[in-house]
Amino acid sequence: MSREPIKSPCIKVCAVDASTGWCLGCGRTLKEIGQWVAMGEPGRERVLCELPERIGKLEALGKR
Repeated sequence: MSREPIKSPCIKVCAVDASTGWCLGCGRTLKEIGQWVAMGEPGRERVLCELPERIGKLEALGKR
């Protein structure tokens, strides 16, 4: 039985913005990144749904 790899938004640009606390690459917080595997599929999907808005805010701030 093969397992599918865990979906991740990581784009290998790992720098956290001090004002928002979000990674400039993927938009996750350090806590979310650290708990990614342990949070389970529902938790990951919840975070993934929030990322486009976060990325948009980082872009609007000129940080991405």
